[in-house]
Amino acid sequence: MSILIDRDTTFIVQGITGREAVNLTRECLDYGAGAKVVGGVTPGRKGREVHGVPVFDTVAQAVEHHGAPVNGSVVTVPPAFTKDAVFEAIENGVELVVIVTERIPRGDVAQMVELAGLRGARIIGPNCLGIIVPDEIKMGGIGGPAKDAAKAYSPGPVGVISRSGGMTTEMSSTLTAAGLGQSTAVSIGGDAIIGSTYAELMPLFEADDRTEAIVIYTEPGGRMEAELAEWVREHDCRLPIVAFMAGRFMDEMPGMSFGHAGTIVEGKEDTAAEKIERLASAGITVAEEISQIPGLVKERLGVTA
Repeated sequence: MSILIDRDTTFIVQGITGREAVNLTRECLDYGAGAKVVGGVTPGRKGREVHGVPVFDTVAQAVEHHGAPVNGSVVTVPPAFTKDAVFEAIENGVELVVIVTERIPRGDVAQMVELAGLRGARIIGPNCLGIIVPDEIKMGGIGGPAKDAAKAYSPGPVGVISRSGGMTTEMSSTLTAAGLGQSTAVSIGGDAIIGSTYAELMPLFEADDRTEAIVIYTEPGGRMEAELAEWVREHDCRLPIVAFMAGRFMDEMPGMSFGHAGTIVEGKEDTAAEKIERLASAGITVAEEISQIPGLVKERLGVTA
């Protein structure tokens, strides 16, 4: 099994004729068994094709052409139009929306997340690279070109969740090199407001019989780690979790921020030190270096080799 997607998942690409989306579509089609990209949407471009994928003016047209519900959408449109694109996807029955776009106004993101909740849909992102099930399917730019993704990701028992798209691949590659494959890897996005947090994805991994451990990459800023720690304690989580906290230097540099928009330390609870302590108190092992992660996972799984 896996979470969120599998080799039978169908999806569209909104903004498919943009340069980034053209490359992303090619990567998805080439990876694993070949993603089922059943259509693309760019207003005014109906009748065109991108790598054999038909392009439509609206999501409704794409769904009608497919002749069945479309499971997901990868949204790559500019920030000013992202909310409308996501609303359009959700209102046409799309249940999983991966938002690649960054620099979306927070108010727009909040409205998108609210609508998704009302309609029973799920958002991954924004400012993310998407989801990958090794050797089966990838939805988004995660892992880059198919040949590179195939080297970094391998099938196995470790679920990966990361606020950084690049670090999703870095951690998975480190696990793969140590003989630890991944069940599903999810780049959840680095913005202050995102559609799916660690705690919101944990029930899916918990219910997945392929997943035996979780690795997370996290950063200062925000309350997601506190939510994760609370979820683990309240639900007697069966899965051992190993975390890596980036940006520890920020604790020594008050007012400093780096990287993602979500790395804004607004108080003591947002600091790296406080987060590490909170995670550890919930039984989550925190690695000092990324290179330590495979050994810690094996230790938690009771693997001797």
